[in-house]
Amino acid sequence: MPLSNHHFGHPQIARRTAIQAGSIGLLGLGMNHLHGLQAMNSAHPTEKPFKACIYIFLSGGLGQHDSFDMKPKAPAEVRGEFSPISTATTGLQICEHLPGLALRSHLWSVCRSLSHPSNDHSAAHHIMLTGRTDLPPGFNPNTPRPQDWPSIAAVAGTVTAARNNLPPAAALPEQLLHYSGRVIPGQYAGLMGHQRNPWFIEASPFHSTSYGAFPSHRFDHQDRGHADKRLFEAPSLTLAHGMTHPQLSKRVALLSDLERQCDVLETAAKVENFDRYRQGAISLLTDSHVRKALDVTRADAAIQDRYGRNSFGWSLLMARRLVESGVNLVQVNLGNNETWDTHGNAFPHLKDNLFPPTDRALSALLDDLSDSGLLDQTLVVMAGEFGRTPKITLLPSHYKQPGRDHWGAVQSVFLAGGGLQGGRVIGETDSLGAWPSLDPQRPENLAATIYQALGIPQTVAWHDDLKRPHLVYHGEPIPGLT
Repeated sequence: MPLSNHHFGHPQIARRTAIQAGSIGLLGLGMNHLHGLQAMNSAHPTEKPFKACIYIFLSGGLGQHDSFDMKPKAPAEVRGEFSPISTATTGLQICEHLPGLALRSHLWSVCRSLSHPSNDHSAAHHIMLTGRTDLPPGFNPNTPRPQDWPSIAAVAGTVTAARNNLPPAAALPEQLLHYSGRVIPGQYAGLMGHQRNPWFIEASPFHSTSYGAFPSHRFDHQDRGHADKRLFEAPSLTLAHGMTHPQLSKRVALLSDLERQCDVLETAAKVENFDRYRQGAISLLTDSHVRKALDVTRADAAIQDRYGRNSFGWSLLMARRLVESGVNLVQVNLGNNETWDTHGNAFPHLKDNLFPPTDRALSALLDDLSDSGLLDQTLVVMAGEFGRTPKITLLPSHYKQPGRDHWGAVQSVFLAGGGLQGGRVIGETDSLGAWPSLDPQRPENLAATIYQALGIPQTVAWHDDLKRPHLVYHGEPIPGLT
């Protein structure tokens, strides 16, 4: 279904239209490309130490053989076209097309043995975005359901303490859609209730046949030649024409009067929600920290050049700024559904369109977090919904060149910061990179690693609308990283 019509996000508003949430419409405020009104009435970063996570999700599935678990001694149909290069860590080699990360291997570690049983995109998305291997009863791969497990982002947003009035969890630059337009399950709050969905910052318009880091590295898996005129647009947070801050203050006072008279706010919960939306709307317009965090396409030229002037670079720059401004967990979708789904034309698309912007942006993120002293308290995770098959395949009816198919049995997961040690390799795969041969890990272990890095105790539970408790942890953190 179209994104604007699905029922799993916050209340929807039309782009480039006034905010309308009850009497908030009297403010006459404009919010471009921001779905819903989020609690955000102060974004000044706290001075005391915090714990945060940036979860980089590679929708489509990154091939382990072509990135962090290369098999140069395997047969040609397994090892692929890329060669390994040495990193700054003795004995650790990765793909030749990730030179920036190779130079920074002292900052990150890799788990080469994460495994789950699904080769289906939608099921695997749900598994890796929720950290739950077993699918919920009645799972529907074609649409999110209220009975789905809550995403890691939703859990983090619910059980972590807000550092200010920013939402504790956000996802950007787009919600994940299938190329057909249907919504991918696993990214929402599910059983928690839609009111606990993470804050979705939508800056990347959907395109059914264009993938990657547009505009500089956009591509089509099947080279169909369709036009792509998308622009990466961070939310435009400006006052309506002719409205000054004194006028805004007068209208806020008027809102207070109306609020006391409004029958729909007769319950405490409704009052609280209204106040949250109102304060969020005001803050989005008046707080310079918020505007700076989101308006990455107008960042200093040198900063944009380091991250890359494309959707990957801007997304990771925005994630860094949001963490600095007070968001505890930011999920960054580097490409929509199937961007990394390299069934065919895999090697040219990885070499020319996927690895360069990823290597550049992720290297810049690590540098900035390290230089600012924030890497120790900010975990950076990068994973997809699954790995890819050991043997290269060719689907000549769709692709001119070969690639690899879906493979849930094993994938490599990148981890940096958050109190974890760099330069480590956790787990091994067999000689063909097909199955874990040492220290197998599950999505539950990865989720637990994220929760631990966020400072969430293992005894914590969240409660559903019926007040039933649900444990946050369903596994132990990946061992050997600390």
